[in-house]
Amino acid sequence: MGRLKFIYNWFTQTKLGFFSVVIILFWLKTYLTYITKFNLGTVGPMQNFLLLFNPLPAAILLMGLGLFAKGRKSYWIIIVIDCLLSLWLFANVLYYREFSDFLSVSIIKTSGSTSDNLGKSIAGITKPTDFLVFLDVAIIIVLVSFKFFKIDARRLKLKIASLIEVLALVLLSLNLTMAQKDRSGLLTRTFDNNYIVKYLGIDTYAVYDGIKTAHNNAVMAKANRSDLKTVQSYIKKNYVAPNPEYYGVAKGKNVLVIHLESFQQFLIGYKWKGKEVTPNLNKIYHAKDTLSFDNFFNQVGQGKTSDAEMMLENSLFGLQSGSAMSSYGTSNTFQSAPAILDQKAGYTSAVMHGGAGSFWNRDNAYKSFGYDYFMPLSYYENKKGYYNGYGIKDKLFFKQSVQYIEQLPQPFYLKMITVTNHYPYDLDKENQTIPKTDTGDETVDGYVQTAHYLDQAIGELMRYLKKSGLDKNTLIMFYGDHYGISGNHHKACAQLLKKDEFTNFDNLQFQRVPLMFHMKGLHGGIDHTYGGEIDVRPTLFNLLGISDKGLIQFGHSLLSKKAPQIVAQRNGDFVTPEYSKVEGAYYYTKTGTKIVDPGKKLKEKLELISNTVTTELSLSDRVITGNLLRFYKPAGFKTVKRKDYSYKKIDALKKLAAKDKKYKTSLWYKNDKKSTQKLYKTDAPELKDK
Repeated sequence: MGRLKFIYNWFTQTKLGFFSVVIILFWLKTYLTYITKFNLGTVGPMQNFLLLFNPLPAAILLMGLGLFAKGRKSYWIIIVIDCLLSLWLFANVLYYREFSDFLSVSIIKTSGSTSDNLGKSIAGITKPTDFLVFLDVAIIIVLVSFKFFKIDARRLKLKIASLIEVLALVLLSLNLTMAQKDRSGLLTRTFDNNYIVKYLGIDTYAVYDGIKTAHNNAVMAKANRSDLKTVQSYIKKNYVAPNPEYYGVAKGKNVLVIHLESFQQFLIGYKWKGKEVTPNLNKIYHAKDTLSFDNFFNQVGQGKTSDAEMMLENSLFGLQSGSAMSSYGTSNTFQSAPAILDQKAGYTSAVMHGGAGSFWNRDNAYKSFGYDYFMPLSYYENKKGYYNGYGIKDKLFFKQSVQYIEQLPQPFYLKMITVTNHYPYDLDKENQTIPKTDTGDETVDGYVQTAHYLDQAIGELMRYLKKSGLDKNTLIMFYGDHYGISGNHHKACAQLLKKDEFTNFDNLQFQRVPLMFHMKGLHGGIDHTYGGEIDVRPTLFNLLGISDKGLIQFGHSLLSKKAPQIVAQRNGDFVTPEYSKVEGAYYYTKTGTKIVDPGKKLKEKLELISNTVTTELSLSDRVITGNLLRFYKPAGFKTVKRKDYSYKKIDALKKLAAKDKKYKTSLWYKNDKKSTQKLYKTDAPELKDK
């Protein structure tokens, strides 16, 4: 009894005892959060041990700072640090649930450009059990307030406080050593933040990410022309010529890019309760004048939609951490599709989007890309009931966009960004025309309703294009920007796909999104070539007859018979027709069978593909973080000057109304200066009275 009393008194009446209690509770809380809230994919004894061990070193190091203070102040410093670490853990639980990734300095810095409807999104993904991460803090505060812990007013010896900090650093070093032994090159070659958290912990990850961000900023400051040589050499060596059979078949045609928000390939042909979810897109997908790709994958990272746009416009990957458009869209030099099409073929370029112009820093990045016009929410009528989540509902957005489409000088390169099929997949009852799925997962079950609504909006737009005659001289491209259902919903995905289970391999294959090129007279069909969003621009240029030789890009025309068909994922995983890599494990793509013991030749082949993926991701990152395109000017290309563009509504409308020769190519002018808006028909219930 005497020994137990001594231990009890030590924990409740000494500063080190209090510190130990806080550390133990925080340690256990963090570990339980790891295994219940995250999908870190630990395999084997070492990874499981490190997952258990890694919360300790950082917690001891950071909370140990409070031991240097005196009296009550020491206790409250420890509690405040505990609270801040718990808040960081809580924020990552919410972020991970939706994005299967962890918060980064870049994401936090640019949160202002992605905060539209943030409150609603957070409310939609928060679960009551998430708040348990604060339970230990609450308990500690109550126990201190009710004097369960007696305040030890004595100042802890500097030597002891310092030794505790040294111990924390030793434990950190031990943690890193064990991690590096199990995962060689963890901090230098990884492209997946899950690995950092799994091996080193969420707090160490925050420090690592901060250091990496500061390093990237320094890289840009130090970058020079010689840094571009390695990139150019790789691009030149791996250049794939376009397919001559398709080269220029859409030469001089308008290009209408329909950005299908959060739209996954499995929706094509999918039925729920006997009803097609996407009948209009199904029809387009199988049309004889549509080129459809059924092995086309999204390749986005943390930047999600903005990463898809970065690849579409530049054939450069998004960054490992944060959004390239948000972080570098204002400052960097780009050689993007809008500017190239303008300078090589006289295209007018525009983006129409019924959401906030600042979202993903679009109102600045598009100037760097060379877009003539950007028409965000401020260009649209936004009455009560029009706005849903992240912008004007798609049917209303398309209908209102006609007034601008008909005034665009032709040929035009127009991107229209839909938003209704965006998480949290909410739709008012008046617009619900298909029942929700019944997986029991609230995040997933509304997905078919918003996808069906988007499909209906597409049908209305296509009918307008036919009535107005624009379909005769327009190449329409549909592409999905990223997944709609993240990898944290395996059970629901298994039910949707009628599978017994849904594995990490299945989730990688689930990253397929649509890519379709539709044009009257186009020799279509379903192409089984494996590719990703990095390949969209070269494929589009192939069809338009725009030479891409000499451009800094990492994609290849999917129409080329020599396309490498290696689809890199932002975390270093990949898919090819034969092999797939998921979280360090290799599989046969066709069967999903894990490759347990590859022979020497196969092992070398897999390592070669993996090295190709990491090389391309690294070189692309180098181009963006070093702003290397400022040192390179392709033949005949004029560097884009952001100051030449204004997206203010008054300036854009004035420019559209200019009576010059280029303007006379617009649909409005060719239609005897008569509007085509009446040709657009919609069943949007918000407009019934009109």
